[in-house]
Amino acid sequence: MLMLRAAGMFLVALGCIWILQGFGLLHWPADIFMLGERQWALRGGAMMLGGAILIGLPRWLRRD
Repeated sequence: MLMLRAAGMFLVALGCIWILQGFGLLHWPADIFMLGERQWALRGGAMMLGGAILIGLPRWLRRD
């Protein structure tokens, strides 16, 4: 269960970076192809959602 949460936190953090790069708010690294591409912001949002599900999944499974 700890691995699910760790993977979820990683996905949430990476998704946040993708969103910021997709909207052109994070210019790191400077020559990244994702800058200003809204499709990467959408993909980052989906990744954050998946990560949030992984974070909450152990709690949901433990309720049974």
